[in-house]
Amino acid sequence: MYFHGSRRGRGEDGIGMVVDFLLSNARLVLGVGGAAILGIATLAVKRLIERAGRAAEDEKVEQKMAESWEELSKVSASPTMIRKGLEGVVMKHVAKAAKQAKQKKGDLCQQQQQQQQQQVSLALDAPPVLQSTPKRIQLRVLTLQERLQQYYDTRAALGSEEVCRAQRLALDICREIQGFLHTRHPDMPLGEMSLGGSLLDDLQVVSADHACLLVPLQLESSLWRLVPGEETLLTHPLHWMVRRVSLEYYPRGCSYWDRHLVGGYLSSEALVNMLNKAILDTMNWLCISSTMDCLVRPVPGVPELEIQHGDEGSGEQRLFLSILPLIREGDVALTGQPELTSPWVNAWHLSLYPWETQRLAQLDAADGGCRRHVLKTLKAVCRLNPALRPLPAAPLHNLILHLSDSESDWSQSAVDARFQQCVTELIGYLEQGAMHSYFKPAVNLLSGLSEEQVDQIGFMLYCAVSEPEVLLI
Repeated sequence: MYFHGSRRGRGEDGIGMVVDFLLSNARLVLGVGGAAILGIATLAVKRLIERAGRAAEDEKVEQKMAESWEELSKVSASPTMIRKGLEGVVMKHVAKAAKQAKQKKGDLCQQQQQQQQQQVSLALDAPPVLQSTPKRIQLRVLTLQERLQQYYDTRAALGSEEVCRAQRLALDICREIQGFLHTRHPDMPLGEMSLGGSLLDDLQVVSADHACLLVPLQLESSLWRLVPGEETLLTHPLHWMVRRVSLEYYPRGCSYWDRHLVGGYLSSEALVNMLNKAILDTMNWLCISSTMDCLVRPVPGVPELEIQHGDEGSGEQRLFLSILPLIREGDVALTGQPELTSPWVNAWHLSLYPWETQRLAQLDAADGGCRRHVLKTLKAVCRLNPALRPLPAAPLHNLILHLSDSESDWSQSAVDARFQQCVTELIGYLEQGAMHSYFKPAVNLLSGLSEEQVDQIGFMLYCAVSEPEVLLI
């Protein structure tokens, strides 16, 4: 609503009608002279209102108000001045109103002529087919399948150049660390270091920002035995132990790793602390940074390296490299991760990640399925949605594996159906408060979530049941 325009209309026409009404009725009560004085006073007040409501152009508002009161005092001095003042004021306003009406009429006629000319020119310039057919804009709404593909291409999938650059940086640092350890600790029996994790398995989403540096330990098979978690006092299927055996024939000190024994078991915590001091606290990272043309520095408090790289065109990027001591025996891979096995200093974590990724690859290769495609979409959704961010990747891996046992159609045309089904299944697991590991049913993959996190995740997924697009924003 435009208040300034409506005020001007009422100020010119409405106040004039009020003046006429006052004058016509005042003659009956006050007579001609009194009516004239009343009319002049009313017009003076009208001038005060008009001048006070407008912006000052040539003079100040106080000067215009003073002039209005001077006019009022002059015309009220005598009957002759009353009559002359009344006639002058009235004629002035009549002339002004007539001039404004004539100007408005001319402007209106000119606008009508311009509109007619524009219509004629448009009719002459338009093609014959379009003259009778109105223009319409056709808006096409994307289907869920198309929205998922668009989300995968723009959010989940990583560019090959970005992945290659991150892998190259991680491999360069891997060689630096391995060469340093061989030089400073030549007697330390280590295998060939390598990279691992989702960056190497094409399962990383959003950005190439994390990789694992695997440091394999070479243990003498006659001196060490891997004990499954179910056979230990911990009774946890993912918490294994590495026991020192044959002490009667090969006493303590025969193996390099005997220096990290705690209670007859190889301590993962002691080994991680040793590697942190040997690698993170000892290597000259400033020199390595200048050689590799990027900033490499340890992350305080955790066995990780932070690598800042990039140029002006692509922007600064970060890559975090986790250092994991690894013990392999057959298809069993134990990693030293005290943050997962705390408070037991002797426990090693059984990594199910190699089994899960291998099983997914086998299933997709057998039927040309889209399991990895759906998994990467779910991982991107959980990483970019604040409410779903506490949900780790392991439950999503196992969710796809469990669903593959009951659902056979994993073609590319069924991506939308499988995505919606994953959302529904995940809600069911949250309601039960448990999702059993595909390879270790005794493990509850949701045990690390708090009640508040479960409520937030469940609420967001409930909203996505009827409107899956809310997860793709």
